[in-house]
Amino acid sequence: MTEAAARRRGRRTRTESADTRDRILAVAREEFSARGYEKTSVRGIAKAAGVDSALVHHYFGTKDQIFEAAVEDSVAPVLHAPHTLAEGPLEDVGERLTRFMFGVWENPATRTPLLAIVRSAVNNEAAASVFRRLVVSQVLGRVAGRLGRPDAELRAELAAAQLVGCAMLRYVIQVEPLASADVERIIARVAPVVQGHLTGP
Repeated sequence: MTEAAARRRGRRTRTESADTRDRILAVAREEFSARGYEKTSVRGIAKAAGVDSALVHHYFGTKDQIFEAAVEDSVAPVLHAPHTLAEGPLEDVGERLTRFMFGVWENPATRTPLLAIVRSAVNNEAAASVFRRLVVSQVLGRVAGRLGRPDAELRAELAAAQLVGCAMLRYVIQVEPLASADVERIIARVAPVVQGHLTGP
């Protein structure tokens, strides 16, 4: 059936369906950002997107599932982190990974949605569980897999703890002087620590 015929019969075309899904996801991300996980509802997302609640459930399922989709969309740049390990020797992977992660946070286009999602995860256990599951499966597991060490999982988590901790203090809590320090100075100090976690003895 052509898109024109589908439209005449009152059915959504594939293009319309994709547009509707994208609009719902964009609104969900804004709602979670503005209200946090607890105060955001499927009904509120549907109302803001101009659709019925049943359509939100149709595309995404439960509130946890739409939050997970919003998280995945927001942290998409971070999911490329494992690829930085394959772009050169392990001897300088600490700097590459540190520079990559701070690059994501320094860019307003990626920082704003990521910041909102992290705040939701910090303030709500259900949101934290979704965030943790995604980060562990999509980022840490893949980083560990590239290290080829018997304690690779622990190494990847320690490196992540170093980077996430710095990001929390600089961008979320905004502790001075870290919050306003030159990013190159921070990278120079943090990268060797990350390197040690990943490849040190």
